[in-house]
Amino acid sequence: MTAVTVLGLGEAGRLYALGLAEAGADVRGYDPYTDARDAGIHQFGSLADSVDGTDLVISLVGAAAARSVAEQALPLLPANAVFADFNTAGPEDKAGLAELAAGHGVDLVDVAVMAPVPRAGSRTPLLVSGTAADRFAALMEGFGSPVETIPGAPGAAAGRKLLRSVFMKGLAGLVLECRAAGRAAGAEEWLLAEIAGELGPDGPDLVTRLLQGSQTHAVRRAHEVEDSLAYLRGLGTPAWMTEGTFSWLSALAADGADAD
Repeated sequence: MTAVTVLGLGEAGRLYALGLAEAGADVRGYDPYTDARDAGIHQFGSLADSVDGTDLVISLVGAAAARSVAEQALPLLPANAVFADFNTAGPEDKAGLAELAAGHGVDLVDVAVMAPVPRAGSRTPLLVSGTAADRFAALMEGFGSPVETIPGAPGAAAGRKLLRSVFMKGLAGLVLECRAAGRAAGAEEWLLAEIAGELGPDGPDLVTRLLQGSQTHAVRRAHEVEDSLAYLRGLGTPAWMTEGTFSWLSALAADGADAD
C-alpha cells in the first residue's frame, strides 16, 4: 500500500487526506495546530512518525510556512520519497525549495492546484513540474487524481498557475467592480445578469462563485495576486489589470472578509 503523508490539515489538507484514504492510500496526517482526528484522519503526533516509511509527502501548509516546514521534514524522509509542494507561491520560491530538497537528496515536485479543492477534493486537477513529475503523476493518478506534467524544473508549474490567476482573479475583480458600480447606479441585479449571460450557460453560477469566493478567501487570494504581480513584472509585461484586482482583494481583506 502506498504511504502518503499530508502536512497541513486545514480545509484542503483534510479533503486530500480523506479522499486519498478512500482511494486506497495509507494516509498519515500531521499538523501541530489542528486536530483532525474527528474527521476520520489518521493523525500523528510528531513529524518524524508521520513521514517514517512514507512514499509521498504532500505539503499543504500555506506559502508562508512552506519553507520552514520543508526544512523540518526533508532531513527525515526515507530514500526515494517524493516531496510535493502544493502551496501557492512564486516560481523563485519553488526553485528555492527544490534547491533545499536537493541538498538532502530528495526529489521535490512543484504542484499547482488548478481549481478550488472543495469542489472535487483529491480529484482536483493538478499541474506538476520537476524531475520526479512523472513518478508523482503515477502515484496520484493511481488514486484518481488528474495530473498534467509539464517540462521544466520546480517553478514552471507555479508560473503557469500565476498566469491563469491573472485571468481568473482578474475576472473576479472586474465582476466586483461592476457590482459596486451597478449598486451605486441602482442597477446591480440587471448588470450582474447581463454579465452572467455573456459567460454562457454556467454564467450565473460562475458569477456567484467569483463574488462569494473573493469575499470568503480575500486574504489568501490577495497574496496569490501579489505573487502574480511579481511574476508579471519579472516578465516585463504590463500588469495594469492585475494591479486593480489586487486593490479589490486587498480592500476586501482589510474589511475582514477572509474566513480562512
